[in-house]
Amino acid sequence: MKYIQSNKKEEGCVFCNVQEMPDSEENLIVFRGIFSYVIMNRYPYTSGHILIIPFVHENNLEILDAATRAEMMELATKTMTVLRGIYHPQGFNFGANIGEAAGAGIAPHVHLHVLPRWAGDTNFMSSLGETRVLPEALEETYRRVCEAWQ
Repeated sequence: MKYIQSNKKEEGCVFCNVQEMPDSEENLIVFRGIFSYVIMNRYPYTSGHILIIPFVHENNLEILDAATRAEMMELATKTMTVLRGIYHPQGFNFGANIGEAAGAGIAPHVHLHVLPRWAGDTNFMSSLGETRVLPEALEETYRRVCEAWQ
């Protein structure tokens, strides 16, 4: 609600700005690696929608060095393991939207998406109303994922 009521536009890159904050429910960072970090998506498609983001501000995976790409893949794999333990999804959507033409909401800073999925998790609200209904508050999802990450 705070975001909706605010008319202040954040300056700079949201993914660069958020990494300057201490990890908490405010920035939703679950884990920091050497080259990248794991963060809850503030506007999730499903409960447990997580992003893997490199610390370096680049717009393409191929610009990143091999160590960063490798760590991002390892963090994505651990994310799936953690989410399986919490939510028991029947599948995952995993990938990246690179560039505005591909649907990237934040195109200047490349990132990976990990979304747990269940059979029938799309309903009339998302199909007709263009509204997502989540069974759990984002803060509760963050708490559960942080606990399971340990």
